Amino acid sequence: MVPRMADSNLAQRLSRLVDQISTIIVGKRPQIEDSVACLLAGGHLLIEDLPGVGKTTLAHALAASLGLQFSRVQFTADLMPTDLIGVSVFERSTERFAFHQGPVFTQVLLADEINRAGPKTQSALLEAMEEQQVTVDNHTRPLPRPFFVIATQNPSDQLGTYPLPESQLDRFLMCI
Repeated sequence: MVPRMADSNLAQRLSRLVDQISTIIVGKRPQIEDSVACLLAGGHLLIEDLPGVGKTTLAHALAASLGLQFSRVQFTADLMPTDLIGVSVFERSTERFAFHQGPVFTQVLLADEINRAGPKTQSALLEAMEEQQVTVDNHTRPLPRPFFVIATQNPSDQLGTYPLPESQLDRFLMCI
């Protein structure tokens, strides 16, 4: 049985968490509160803003403040799905294929500038976000819990961006 925490104790802990992150990200308290709420609700977060306003720092600070494993993937036009989820490689010493995990095997994944990658790579996140698992070579592998994706994107009017498909937008609980 999960121990129950008094509502006031939980509220105090959450307030301290937001205060702690606010010392790193100044002037973005509403966005910090939304990010924490999204994580606690078990959803995923999409952040759309101009470059250089603290999107990456917010993601890293949230993970660090909670002691969660963090990975960052810079999405680019040449990023392949295997760069994200991992790949099986033949190892001569064992004469078998061994799976090498990609950066998606983490608790907090920052998918930085997700709309700069092509649709095939963007959709590699779909199963992970919906099912909290990935399938490679017909083997399903669970992801760590919690599994929280924070994706950032630049405004769609910038060159070199691809619009996120509706099926991917549906995977995000919140967009800030």
